[in-house]
Amino acid sequence: MARLLYDLCADNDLRFSPFCWRVKLALAHKGLDYQTEPVRFTEKSKLEFSGQKLVPVLDDKGTIVSDSWAIAEYLEETYPDAPTLFPGNEGKHMAKLTMEWMDSQNRELLTFIILDIFAKLNAKDQAYFRSNREERFGKPLEEVQAGREDRIHEFREVNLAALRVHVTDRPFIAGQEPAYGDYAVFGSFQWARIASDFDLLADGDPIYDWRERMIARL
Repeated sequence: MARLLYDLCADNDLRFSPFCWRVKLALAHKGLDYQTEPVRFTEKSKLEFSGQKLVPVLDDKGTIVSDSWAIAEYLEETYPDAPTLFPGNEGKHMAKLTMEWMDSQNRELLTFIILDIFAKLNAKDQAYFRSNREERFGKPLEEVQAGREDRIHEFREVNLAALRVHVTDRPFIAGQEPAYGDYAVFGSFQWARIASDFDLLADGDPIYDWRERMIARL
């Protein structure tokens, strides 16, 4: 039985979920083979077996785990002889802090690419996405994304300042090699990079250089 990851998908097979990317990078880090099962926004019935309706869901040869952090913990505990996702004495604690910081940025990050995601969905998923996200933000998608060219400067300088500190003097957030903290952050930048031509990062920024090093490892 193959290891199977249920992965958010647009109609053109675009895989853009930041949380699914975290899991795919964690599986690669551990050297674990897997296949993916695409799940569109309006195909949540595919996930009923997991007892909830959100990706990612990992079926590891019959063991079902949902939520990207829970999956990372499961992989670390189940495959301890594979490379660790949480290096160092405080590796797991630091990775969780890094992930929680990134999660706090994802809502604003989405405001820069929300219409670009919408444009990549089929008509059925577009209706769901517009209704769901407009309820979440309390305004039309067009207003959510408005003014991004001006807003991006503050996002880069203020929101990403803490991250910049951690990649200015080392190649990766975790140190000389990437680990789960890197994957938690890169998943969101990969989400934006795949879904939109609007670049969140400026060339020459240490975060841009870190992202390029992460892309080179895909």
